[in-house]
Amino acid sequence: MPILTEEKKQDFKSTGLNRDNFVKRALALKAEGIAWYPAWKDLSTYCSPTRGFFGEEQPNTGKKIDHKTLMNSCAEESVGILASGMLSGLTSPSRPWVRPELDTDDQDLMEYTPVKTWLDSVQKWLLKTYAQSNVYGSLTSIYEELGVFSTACGFLQEDYKDTIRLRVYTIGEYYYGCGPDGRVNAFYHRFWMTVGQIVKEFGYKNCSPQVQSAYDNNNLDQWKIVNHLVEENDDRIPDYIDFRNMPFRSIYWEDGTKNDDYLRVGGYEEFPILAPRWATTTTADVYGRGPGWKALGHVKGLQKLEKNYHIALDKVNRPPLQADASIQGEVDTRPDGVTRFSAMLPNAGLKPAYQINPDLQNMQIKIEKTEDRIRKIFFADLFMMLANAERSGQPVTAYEIMEKKAEAMQILGPLLESVESELLNPMNDRTLGIGLRTGQLPPMTPEVQKLIGGMNIKFKYISVLAQAQRMAGLQAIDQWAMGVYQDAQINPEAADIMDVDEKNEEKSQMLGIPAKIVRDKNTIAATRKARREAQAKQEQAMEMAQSVEIAGKGAKAAKDLGTTPLAGSSALETMIKGATQ
Repeated sequence: MPILTEEKKQDFKSTGLNRDNFVKRALALKAEGIAWYPAWKDLSTYCSPTRGFFGEEQPNTGKKIDHKTLMNSCAEESVGILASGMLSGLTSPSRPWVRPELDTDDQDLMEYTPVKTWLDSVQKWLLKTYAQSNVYGSLTSIYEELGVFSTACGFLQEDYKDTIRLRVYTIGEYYYGCGPDGRVNAFYHRFWMTVGQIVKEFGYKNCSPQVQSAYDNNNLDQWKIVNHLVEENDDRIPDYIDFRNMPFRSIYWEDGTKNDDYLRVGGYEEFPILAPRWATTTTADVYGRGPGWKALGHVKGLQKLEKNYHIALDKVNRPPLQADASIQGEVDTRPDGVTRFSAMLPNAGLKPAYQINPDLQNMQIKIEKTEDRIRKIFFADLFMMLANAERSGQPVTAYEIMEKKAEAMQILGPLLESVESELLNPMNDRTLGIGLRTGQLPPMTPEVQKLIGGMNIKFKYISVLAQAQRMAGLQAIDQWAMGVYQDAQINPEAADIMDVDEKNEEKSQMLGIPAKIVRDKNTIAATRKARREAQAKQEQAMEMAQSVEIAGKGAKAAKDLGTTPLAGSSALETMIKGATQ
């Protein structure tokens, strides 16, 4: 069982740390986040009504959906397709999507078989760890938040049972801060926990007197607000490895407690927050903007179109009525209802107040066009192809995607780079870090340890979407190679420009071919040498066989001549005499 190495549970009261500084940082992060609330609430209402948690809302309550506003679910469905498509296309649970590599320019070392074999085993461990945890289910929620709000959040924690556990937060319940490089390096989460949860998570001794009293009185389900701040540890001592001197500091405290009281003080070796953003507009933006922002106007227009369509349809089927004074009693508009009136009066009874003739067909066409535009903004056509292929059991290839959706793939390029740098790289780094500290990574042989000891690991993404992005490069290589082959038909020396081995090596890396089935240069050279030697021996044996055959034929011919009678002597004797005369 792995040993948790972070956020150790112990008595943190009176630590000597000034909580005022942490509270000020947290409030500053919150103030910046609240400025985005109006846009996020709008996006939540129209694109994903079950997501978003704003202000001091009460926890664990069913969020009412305003179906008078949200009458058409096209946007919500498109977001779901986008999320499932990103999971299938970027981080599919059913196929390898990441390959660890050494952060080095030494290609000979990268191609050395023992090193490649160890990296393959690390890849298997990494994918197995994700599969046995809750990562893939949580990534779907992250992708959905990313599609709607263009900002998402996941907290990657150590776990006793599954090595890691990914906890996803919705927009509005967390706040970010960025460093000078524009990357998120600070996180503040203000959230609700029950008394029972607080005591179980942080320990009875670390809880406030109010929580202890509620716990003693068995009020376990009483809600309390807890604060959590994670930021760079600016006063750490790098050579010290205790939890107070880790690169990132983690502070938990309750609302309404003394300034020197903490629920927990700990730290992390890696930033535990996964903070992907679709795209930022300026270098000062902490939060992202993306397809949800672009689609919002169309989504609002679609709801109005849908409402007007139903109003028009309702007025055709149930037009407003007018009744004259001859009506006796109440008007009954139910099926088989009876309304009494005097037929002696002209125009007696009921009749439509006015007649309308709406163009329902064109209204429906306008609705469908708006839906198509929304789906295109959320890349639903591209991701639907991926999702259908995964469900059918026939995975789509990167070449098919590039051929069918070349334009969409060009637009997706910046997103893939953002997801890789702000979500997948930090997730893989942290998971490997946890595996290393808990002793779960595949062991190295002494030879590999000596060769790569101290080197960093980077990641290459081989998902179907990542490969589709590189397909343009593959097509360029193939087109160039075909041109060289064609020129070589005219002038064989034209083929000298191309190194076929290097071409195939480059293509194998771009396609993400497993390293264990690609031979290194030394093995290729040895195989070719052995083939040449075997071919030379075979040619030598054939030459010897031909020599023996020729010699045998000559001896047989001489024998035949010696035994052939010719004018009292053999033919051979006659030839010899003729030659000596």
